[in-house]
Amino acid sequence: MLDDGRNVDSIFRDLEEFKKMNMTYESGRILGSMCTKPDPIGLKAYKMFIETNLGDPGLFEGSAKMESQVIDMLGKLLHLDDASGHIVTGGTEANFMAMTIAKYLFLENNSGVPEVILPCNAHFSFKKICPMLSVKPVYVPLKDYRMDCSVIEEYITDNTMAIVALAGSTELGLVDDIARISEIAQKNRLYLHVDAAFGGFIIPFMKNDKSHPLNFDFSCEGVDSITIDPHKMGLAPVPAGGIIIRDKKHLEKLSVKTPYLTKEKQTTVVGTRTGASTAATWTLLNYYGKSGYKRIVNESISLTKYTYNQLKQIPQIKLTCKPDLNIISFKVENMDSKLLQRKLLKLGWRVSVSENPYAMRLVLMPHVKKEHITEFIKTLKKVIEEK
Repeated sequence: MLDDGRNVDSIFRDLEEFKKMNMTYESGRILGSMCTKPDPIGLKAYKMFIETNLGDPGLFEGSAKMESQVIDMLGKLLHLDDASGHIVTGGTEANFMAMTIAKYLFLENNSGVPEVILPCNAHFSFKKICPMLSVKPVYVPLKDYRMDCSVIEEYITDNTMAIVALAGSTELGLVDDIARISEIAQKNRLYLHVDAAFGGFIIPFMKNDKSHPLNFDFSCEGVDSITIDPHKMGLAPVPAGGIIIRDKKHLEKLSVKTPYLTKEKQTTVVGTRTGASTAATWTLLNYYGKSGYKRIVNESISLTKYTYNQLKQIPQIKLTCKPDLNIISFKVENMDSKLLQRKLLKLGWRVSVSENPYAMRLVLMPHVKKEHITEFIKTLKKVIEEK
């Protein structure tokens, strides 16, 4: 830090230089991110409420009321009346809250080391959460890249505190058989958390395929909580995650006294919490409604199908699986995926590589358009031919 402040113009010249280093969503070349360009309407609302703090809701009653309405709207979207929960920083914090609740419930009647059953492709946030909570992760193998429901009960012990299922896996965007997992959780009286950070704003708006229904929410009676991120397909500015909880008594497990603030207690991990994310989410839910989000989702799904079919026509490409949502995975014959990633990056394309399976990963978010995919396919073919 300088002894004296700098001229504002020189500061903003530097800021412009920093900004130039960033990739932009408008370019359509960000093909590996689950986030997208925030909607301008949401950004306007975000800026209006930038100074509000939901950690001290008595000072910002309007922001607190908006959060209550957002949780109610998201709850109803997920087939739950009288929902509890919060708008938080993202999926990691939401998953952390769910696992903390599950652990507190477990410790009420048990003294062993709590265990959580996870699919092998669970989000990496659980690799942070489990050691932080002193919880033992127990990984269930996959079948067709989804949690193998036929073996889940083999992994249940007296110390099992919860099961986690995925509605839109990070690497492939696939949805576990949550209806069946829900039955297993109910039968064994286990807490069931669904990580729908990605799929939560997609699946409810998709055209219903009766041959392959994606039941994932509170309509499955065994589901206790769901992570859903407005800052992904909800088009809200980062950070805007969400945790929706079936039983308000479960949320109260996180309650701590806050004697010097305007409310007596908090039920979130983060104390100081911007109301701007809630305002943006509230605005977008009201602005788009179900019909607006259906249009956005179906455009991304349509582009995903187009991209999938274009890749299918390239002889050297082997597609991993048929997409459930708007993520595509593929390998190129006799070419390492990391090497291909580096070659594409040199040409201006940011594509990610998944770990399980080890393959290229494309996420077709709303900022990606057909013309971007046409250009990408041409570039990809050129890179493959040069090899």
